[in-house]
Amino acid sequence: MNSLKVISVDDALMNLILIEEIAKEMGVIVQSFQDPLEALLFIQHNRVDLMFVDYMMPEMNGIELIEGAVALQDELIPIMVTAVDDDQNLKLEALKAGAADFLTKPVDVAQLEAKIKNFTKIIQLKLQLKNFNAKLQEEVQKATADLVEREHEALQIISRLSEYRDPETGSHISRVAHYSRLLAREYGLSEKEQDILFFASPLHDIGKVGIRDNILLKAAKLEYDEYEIMKTHSVIGYDMLKDSKNPYLQAGAIIAKHHHEKYDGSGYFSGLQGEEIHIYGRITAIADVFDALTSERPYKKPWSFEDTVEFLKNESGKYFDPRLVELFIKNIEKIREIYKKFEL
Repeated sequence: MNSLKVISVDDALMNLILIEEIAKEMGVIVQSFQDPLEALLFIQHNRVDLMFVDYMMPEMNGIELIEGAVALQDELIPIMVTAVDDDQNLKLEALKAGAADFLTKPVDVAQLEAKIKNFTKIIQLKLQLKNFNAKLQEEVQKATADLVEREHEALQIISRLSEYRDPETGSHISRVAHYSRLLAREYGLSEKEQDILFFASPLHDIGKVGIRDNILLKAAKLEYDEYEIMKTHSVIGYDMLKDSKNPYLQAGAIIAKHHHEKYDGSGYFSGLQGEEIHIYGRITAIADVFDALTSERPYKKPWSFEDTVEFLKNESGKYFDPRLVELFIKNIEKIREIYKKFEL
């Protein structure tokens, strides 16, 4: 019982001494207060398990003290000490304030010992339950973190599907993921949505697994018919992911469907314009095009950062969301850092 934190509050010194001595015989140390305001200040800064409190006291009665104490520590157990054992209204008022039990004056030794023993067991059980809940919560958080890690790993593997069809896209999808997260943060999306975009934006070209190699890997400009077939990767990607209940794959479906839409409505899959295009699609569109232009391909040399920035400016309001273009250019040095980090 030595770990039990008990206080006693009574303006009568003899009553305090009596409770102290009886509790001491049981191995319980009681800290006493004659001033209820001092007791309340103590409770504010120290853990208290059990409190014996007299009803009739100057400045603050026992019920007021119980209300204040429970407000500070909701697990504290107050026991009202009163000479008026048959005052049912008083007891009801004390119970409403938070009193757990009553002790009648003059204090009976056996009664006090019984209450200390009983409430010690209750406090110990509550502590065990609290520790169990904390441990359980820790295990749940660990299991959840493991599940999230596995989910992210699976998403990365799925994202690399297109890499095996088109070897140029390996670093591309990593850069697009980081560009997209940066833009999402600057745009003001929540951390959860930033996380979703980071793992879902690499799925933008997942539909390319359905495009024939002679078109996908052609080292020259595509003919009109070939380009029309290439454009279907947006539809293929959307159809692959649209029925998933996973939030990352749901976002991937949106991105696959919308990342070739243009702000002025001249893009594909559906010819959407402005904010009809999902923000995930608008963000990924800038990240995708910027990285494609600044990267070397079998059919072209990489553009310089300066020329690509000029392209973004020229296409602001036409191909791209003007606000996103502004945010992208504002953070161009961070973009450059990402590019260099994932260059090859």
